[in-house]
Amino acid sequence: MNTVRIKDKTFRISIPESEIKARVKALAQQISKDMEGKVPLFLGVLNGSFIFAADLMREMTIPCEISFVKLASYQGTTSTGKIKEVIGINENLSNRTVIIVEDIVESGQTMKRMIESLGTRNPESVHICTLFFKPDKLKEDLQLDYVAFRIPDDFIVGYGLDYDQQGRELRDIYTIVEE
Repeated sequence: MNTVRIKDKTFRISIPESEIKARVKALAQQISKDMEGKVPLFLGVLNGSFIFAADLMREMTIPCEISFVKLASYQGTTSTGKIKEVIGINENLSNRTVIIVEDIVESGQTMKRMIESLGTRNPESVHICTLFFKPDKLKEDLQLDYVAFRIPDDFIVGYGLDYDQQGRELRDIYTIVEE
């Protein structure tokens, strides 16, 4: 299935599942090495990161924990630019190593808001791990510690990412085809 139709848009495969799995495994190995002797808390940003977060956790070789936070900033294929926290963080983050697990970093506004929110809870350190990064869209000064793929400013779906809540179940990453 090289192309798929979701609602009114057509998408074509741009990153196959095998390539995604290999990069996730490599990230987990690097994080496990960097965090040796610690028990990091992964904070998955819902909804988009749930598949990535699950696969990343399964590849970790050190003890770690996971929780989720939900933020919203998308409507259709464009960011609204307004981020609102929907589900908060219940864990005690004091003196913890926290790794934010995000599906995609574009402007960086979501990550900036997350880091500001986490900073009030006195974590030992906060790191960002993202499956996708669009460097041309970045507006905030962020340190991205773990990046699986640097991609152009294309709209993508699959592997947890959606178009109007559809397409998350696709195993590959698909890029929108301009019609």
